[in-house]
Amino acid sequence: MDQRRVGVLAGLGAYVLWGFFPLYFPLLEPAGGFEIVAHRIVWSLLLVAVVLSVTGGWGQVRAAVTDRRSLLVLAAAGVLITVNWVTFVYGVNSGHVVETSLGYFINPLVSVLLGVAFFAERLRRLQWLAVGIAAVAVGVLTVDYGRPPWIALTLAATFALYGVMKKLVQVDPVPGLLVETAVVVVPAVVVLGVLQGNGTGTLASEGPGHVALLASTGVATAVPLVLFAVAASRIPLSTIGLLQYLTPLMQLSIGVFVYDEPMPPARLAGFAIVWLALAVFSVDSLRRARSGRRDARAVAAAAPAA
Repeated sequence: MDQRRVGVLAGLGAYVLWGFFPLYFPLLEPAGGFEIVAHRIVWSLLLVAVVLSVTGGWGQVRAAVTDRRSLLVLAAAGVLITVNWVTFVYGVNSGHVVETSLGYFINPLVSVLLGVAFFAERLRRLQWLAVGIAAVAVGVLTVDYGRPPWIALTLAATFALYGVMKKLVQVDPVPGLLVETAVVVVPAVVVLGVLQGNGTGTLASEGPGHVALLASTGVATAVPLVLFAVAASRIPLSTIGLLQYLTPLMQLSIGVFVYDEPMPPARLAGFAIVWLALAVFSVDSLRRARSGRRDARAVAAAAPAA
């Protein structure tokens, strides 16, 4: 199988698994959002430690920990992804799956704005148009919800900022995930201890099946991440950019058709405006990618033979 096909299949696998998360996290009830995320941190750390022990990847971990800048950036990434996880689990388990999907629809546009803020990137006209259209969509949805869509905005902002942190350090995904989870594992253990101590924790009270489900959060975290890393190393970013819309589409479908969340006309209009913004953004990205490939071919053709 050629590398591009492997990359596409791995990318599809990652985004499909993330798309099923609204069906997965309710299975962990009666555990609450903080308990679920705390277990996710602990079990992810244990699983990643085992993987690194098998693959011999501890060298990058030591390099990241001994470099003060890398450690601080990864620590910030750990806090951001924890906030993202807590928000997502809260949104899913409180009946706001549709709003969580909105967060991941607008995430690429937030990432573009952060590129301007952090890396002095210049937006093209179509990108500015897409961002403007998305801002109109947020306004329409604010009127529909009667409040700003805080869950969606928090998910988009934290995940986009997490991407910024990952771009600031050159650490592979698995060693990076270990450092990120290690930074927040002590608060996670404290949360679990407090919950068990006051009788609201579910680890010891819901049977071995529930324990297995809580432990599975480590696998649910690590497997899509590894698949994504495989995809990112084998296929163009423009392809990944298109594949990423699969996750919020699945989440939106689950929210509407499985959990029967309301989709009144005003809300549907807001989502339609978001999709218009993403269409403009995707057209610009594809045009840019094609232009880059043409320029590369032209340079190669003009180069003298060795």
